[in-house]
Amino acid sequence: MPDVLISEVGPRDGLQSIARVMPTEAKQRWIAAEAAAGVREIEVGSFVPPSLLPQMADSAEIVAYARTIPGLNVVALVPNAKGAKRAIAAGAHAISIPFSMSETHSIRNVRKTHAEMLAEIALIAGLAKAADVHFAVGLSTAFGCTIEGPVAEDQVVRLAVAAAEAGAQEFSLSDTTGYANPAQVTRLVRAVRAAVGAERMTTLHLHNTRGLGLANALAGLEQGITTLDASLGGLGGCPFAPGASGNIVTEDLVFMLEAMGVSTGIDLDALLKVRDIVADALPGEPLYGFTPDAGLPLGFKGTAA
Repeated sequence: MPDVLISEVGPRDGLQSIARVMPTEAKQRWIAAEAAAGVREIEVGSFVPPSLLPQMADSAEIVAYARTIPGLNVVALVPNAKGAKRAIAAGAHAISIPFSMSETHSIRNVRKTHAEMLAEIALIAGLAKAADVHFAVGLSTAFGCTIEGPVAEDQVVRLAVAAAEAGAQEFSLSDTTGYANPAQVTRLVRAVRAAVGAERMTTLHLHNTRGLGLANALAGLEQGITTLDASLGGLGGCPFAPGASGNIVTEDLVFMLEAMGVSTGIDLDALLKVRDIVADALPGEPLYGFTPDAGLPLGFKGTAA
């Protein structure tokens, strides 16, 4: 069993942040290739109205395809109960909803106040429980907001507790805007884990906007985080948070962990080849990552070697 679960979010978070629409067939090849490389969880799409995010219009078809891949945990993002119903009907193994810790961002992102979001979370929790679908809440803008600025840590804790009481099974702390630093990650992970339980506070969703993504990931791991979101080639950001950019790069994250002797279960050579699928489908779209550019060091062997 890998020491750390890498949850690939590129087919959702990455693709929703660029203007072009990746063909369905290319998405399927991307997902299949990552799964073959050893990635065990992929957020494959978002059940947002196609009029808002045409990039995600084929999410039901993508979920159905991804479910045919043995051993892959198929995750979908939902903005509300209507989206949750569609994701559940499509067959997603797990669903997640973004819950902005900045109320201004919440209103911009999903058009709901904190109180309205908590009511929506309770509704979705009931739907998920009835369908035996795992339900996670992403505490987005937890480390700061490009609209409001700093977000009080006690507010994040308070809202996490309220979401747990509403039925959230698991939490992710999300650096939606790329504001986090390792000391802040350490404090906030500790605080939320103490408030909702270590078994619920498992995941970090980090951006590398200011170059601190991997440092923040290490800080989280030191506090017991077991799942890290990442995006192939660093695709992604947040279309509703001005200035947000740069998901943590899956290839660089896997290299760092494997070089440290921390098992991810991922074949890094195979993962690096997946970039070709994305590059061919999105010609000219910038793909990031130091490891793909530099190549693997002479004699490098992952934990599985």
